[in-house]
Amino acid sequence: MKGLYRDFFFHFDVLVMFLLFFAGLIFVLMTGVKISMILFFLLGLFVFVLSEYFTHRFLFHLKAPKNPLFLKFLKRIHYDHHVYPNDLKLLFLPLWYSLPNFLIISAVFFYFSRDLTETVVFGLGLMAMLLTYEWKHYVAHRPLKPKTKFGKWAKKTHILHHYKNENYWFGVSNPIVDVIFGTFKEEKEVESSKTAKNLEMR
Repeated sequence: MKGLYRDFFFHFDVLVMFLLFFAGLIFVLMTGVKISMILFFLLGLFVFVLSEYFTHRFLFHLKAPKNPLFLKFLKRIHYDHHVYPNDLKLLFLPLWYSLPNFLIISAVFFYFSRDLTETVVFGLGLMAMLLTYEWKHYVAHRPLKPKTKFGKWAKKTHILHHYKNENYWFGVSNPIVDVIFGTFKEEKEVESSKTAKNLEMR
């Protein structure tokens, strides 16, 4: 069990995000905490959940492109993860993908808020949910048993996404998003897909 936790918390991409999170938290604490910041933090959580769902559904699951560089990108970011779902090298989002996305979304927020501290708080919400996503994704693919009903549900739906049908159950950190956008189904209602383990062949 110690090895399982070590593999997560000391994975380079995850460790860097944790360090950035705590650096941002220290900055906010030194600047001064306001009650209104809770709203910006919650907004960051919400935006990440939506971003996670839509990128997973509409980008990561695109049909294999003819462009070799774009295909290579999709293979690394997601296709190969469906082929080798338990491979740690393919399990976590790479920093070269997650950091630019984080900076772009935060820059859009700053454009409207014009406040650095509020933007950092919003960014903390994004990173907190990213780390939650990484943990839930990790638990789904490792021999770890969630203790809560919600955790068990999240693990079950992600396993179904990989082994039953790749066209459903896109929400990794929060399957409720699937319920909202119509991609949640009961297991018995969905036919098994021949391409769930090989997205490139769709």
